Amino acid sequence: MSATVHSSPFGRTRRGEPVERWELRLPSGASAAVLTRGATLQQVRVPAADATLGDVVVGLPDVAAYEAASGYPGAVVGRVANRLAGGRFSVDGTQHQVPVNDGPNALHGGAEGFDQRVWTAAEVDVDGAPGVRFSLHSNDGDMGFPGNLRAAVTYSLRAEGSAVTLRLDYRATTDAPTPVNLTNHAYFALDGAGSVEDHVVRLAASRYLPIDANLIPTGELSPTAGTPFDFSGPTRLGDRLRDADPQLLVAGGYDHCMVLDAPGTLREVATVTGPRSGRTVTVRTDLPGLQFYSGNFLDGSWRTLEGRPVRQGDALCLETQLLPDAVNQPLLGDSVLRPGQEFTTTTEYVFTA
Repeated sequence: MSATVHSSPFGRTRRGEPVERWELRLPSGASAAVLTRGATLQQVRVPAADATLGDVVVGLPDVAAYEAASGYPGAVVGRVANRLAGGRFSVDGTQHQVPVNDGPNALHGGAEGFDQRVWTAAEVDVDGAPGVRFSLHSNDGDMGFPGNLRAAVTYSLRAEGSAVTLRLDYRATTDAPTPVNLTNHAYFALDGAGSVEDHVVRLAASRYLPIDANLIPTGELSPTAGTPFDFSGPTRLGDRLRDADPQLLVAGGYDHCMVLDAPGTLREVATVTGPRSGRTVTVRTDLPGLQFYSGNFLDGSWRTLEGRPVRQGDALCLETQLLPDAVNQPLLGDSVLRPGQEFTTTTEYVFTA
């Protein structure tokens, strides 16, 4: 079944830019809403085991709330997702500096990343079904990055039997070599309100990236077996969250890139189930990494659409991406996009109950 597409005004930024809200809705009532500010996934409503529809991502009520929020709720982040050590990188022998905004590092594209930009939206066809493409032009020198970059992410929603699939197709081109790593920073809470520590997680990752005191990958690809990072079988999130493991202690929980098995093909890499609702999200991607974040820095300052504060551990993130800081650590892969190339990747979130 195909979704219908509706757009409506959602207010204005502090700069006076108009923001739109685009909603994809299936005949069943399941829906996803995306804002042009940050190409932000604001709402996903899917059935629970008892067939009631409910939100499964953390959304905020208005533009002012998003502008006040740290933590990138629901946004597409870039030009480079995750942390760049020192905000510095070199491409073809030329050094570049991105403004630091996370201690000594640049996080998710710097102080004015893609999450804070108003993207252009248009309805498009995705494999015979309607979708919405969000497009952004990032000028040469934007946040210190070289090259004029054209980025786009297309959201589409479809029914697969009783499942609801939200698909994100990312594209980018450039006129000069530049690192690119785009992801969506949605915060999932499959049961709605309350802690996600009872959520049951499975990750297809036999290795992960340990981090240093500044949360930068050390360059090691460490096995998950025998560690709190082993989610090869269904595991309650809270079971090992407070283990005295040095990696959990340095991050205040999980905030690590999982190195996904069988990269390069669109395959199932993660499942998370909310035990109270019976909802499960299955993640499919063709990317090599997934930043698994247990909401360690949530502090209650956000209010959901229902007015609830979002506290530490009330949501988790499943950010599919290239491996972080790869532009500075070639052993972690090649994240530099060059003229004539196209950055293309797909991630799907499949909801069942």
